[in-house]
Amino acid sequence: MRPVTIRVGVIGTGGIGTDHATKLATTISGSTVSAVTDINRPRAEEVARGLGGARVYADGFELIKSDEVDAVLIASIGETHAAFTLACIEAGKPVMCEKPLAPTTPECLRVLDAEVAFGKRLVIVGFMRRYDPGYRQVKSSLQSGAIGEALILHNVHRNASVPEWFTSSMTMTDSIIHEIDTTRWLLDEELVSVQVIPPKRSPNAAPDFQDPQFAAFVSETGILSTVEFFANCQYGYDVRCELVGSQGTASLLNPVVAGQISQGVAAHLVPPDWRVRFGAAYHAELQAWISGLERGETVGPSAWDGYAATRVTESGVEAVTSGERVAIDYIEKPALYD
Repeated sequence: MRPVTIRVGVIGTGGIGTDHATKLATTISGSTVSAVTDINRPRAEEVARGLGGARVYADGFELIKSDEVDAVLIASIGETHAAFTLACIEAGKPVMCEKPLAPTTPECLRVLDAEVAFGKRLVIVGFMRRYDPGYRQVKSSLQSGAIGEALILHNVHRNASVPEWFTSSMTMTDSIIHEIDTTRWLLDEELVSVQVIPPKRSPNAAPDFQDPQFAAFVSETGILSTVEFFANCQYGYDVRCELVGSQGTASLLNPVVAGQISQGVAAHLVPPDWRVRFGAAYHAELQAWISGLERGETVGPSAWDGYAATRVTESGVEAVTSGERVAIDYIEKPALYD
């Protein structure tokens, strides 16, 4: 019997969508890209040609309904995610939705309700850091008992620069959301409060943009998770974390992209962007999704994980504005996600 090839339709052919589509068509085992769509149709047509002639659809809803599409990857703007994900559930098609699952809690709850009513998990959310070898090693150190009981998690997230339109609230919704998910995943606990403390503002920040930001989250059992986000650090893309345990620590550092030793100095390059730093994690995420679909399974962060991240993010945006500690509450977790 020939192996089944999963025909994926990609909604959104911007940077991340094109990157995903290229991987699915060329390096991911068991998949092909049969369809694409984008609000910028000429861009979608250009990407389709590069993929060997994938069909271009007028919009995401038409693509989802197509008999030529077995599974859907959503990489369009966040405001469209809930509607497209709901359409996938209605069609009974597996869907990988890039973060966020939706920008607001009510939208996320509609997705949860629809998937629970369907009775089977179809949705995964693109929190690719769970597939990064460094983060997985930190989690393994905690699970094995090697560092004892988790006490504090320190996170660093620095970009060389961001566009002029990037806002203080977007530090939470577009960037710190990754640390929110990895904290929940590493600790296997929900976050119950957040406070954001503004450090001294960088001279490289836009006039109305607080940069850097410093957030402090507390988990259900009292573990503290700190996040330093620096949008304009100038020197590269720098992501790190250290988990402090009762008997030791586990650390994630930037991987060495290239090293040089010369004239008594040892140096290595800092990754320039997310594509270099997390390229392997994105590949592993997509392969896990496709391999799971081949087995009839939904593998990856769930719609509940997407809801929880958005719920925390909303509280984080409130904390950015108020400067106060903000409590985070959740609905009761449906049994489907246990």
